[in-house]
Amino acid sequence: MIDILQSKSGITKFQILTEVAAHQPNVRQKEIAEKIGVTPQAVSEYIKELTAEGFIYSDGRVRYRITKKGVEWVLENAADMKRYANFVMSDIISHVSTWTAIADEDIEKGENVYLQMRGGLLYVSKTTETGATGITISAAEKGDDVGVTNLLGMIDLENASITVCKVPRSERGGSRNVDLERLQKLASSKSYIAAIGVESLVAMKKVDIIPDVMYGAKESVVEAAFHGLSSLVLAIDEEVPQIMSRLEMENLEYELVDLTLQ
Repeated sequence: MIDILQSKSGITKFQILTEVAAHQPNVRQKEIAEKIGVTPQAVSEYIKELTAEGFIYSDGRVRYRITKKGVEWVLENAADMKRYANFVMSDIISHVSTWTAIADEDIEKGENVYLQMRGGLLYVSKTTETGATGITISAAEKGDDVGVTNLLGMIDLENASITVCKVPRSERGGSRNVDLERLQKLASSKSYIAAIGVESLVAMKKVDIIPDVMYGAKESVVEAAFHGLSSLVLAIDEEVPQIMSRLEMENLEYELVDLTLQ
């Protein structure tokens, strides 16, 4: 097991450094304590240790910043935890969990099948060879859902492309000030469409586009990308930075397009 998981203090230090990095320099020890489930006194002691170790520095006014050394420590341990999580998912969970897929053909119980992701959904087949295999836990007719266990190999996913389109708020013209022709062209190449804001929804309606999602769009687009679906996100301009930040957090590539008419 990786070093940081060997002790409670290692995990707590990682959590505190992450919170400092996210909210610096105005870091409130009480808020950190409430978020990670320890006492403010404990947070204070950990911050003293982290400062002494060179991971945090303070200007003496309860304003904390993470140092370059601290950032490197967080990134190193985050990478280790990610590798450990991948190990758990690939070598352990895949053997004890059941994945649900759609049968491409009639399948018997206990058959070795190939798995393939299409349109964001998992399909299984006896004849179409892919890089991922599993064993069915029941019989299924073509088109039925079927459980698959003992997953081995990697499921190939298409590289998802994400286009974030900025539209003006109503006080700056709203949907009346959107390049609808360009919107329609961009949407035609995407399989998943998200709208954030009434202005975005109305602009889509003007070109007969029905969004797949309006609420929880940021998380939905991330999940779609993980399932190989390319997305278009139409959002009012003030929401765009949050969307970009969420995508960057997941290392998802995107392009930004301003659809405001000039």
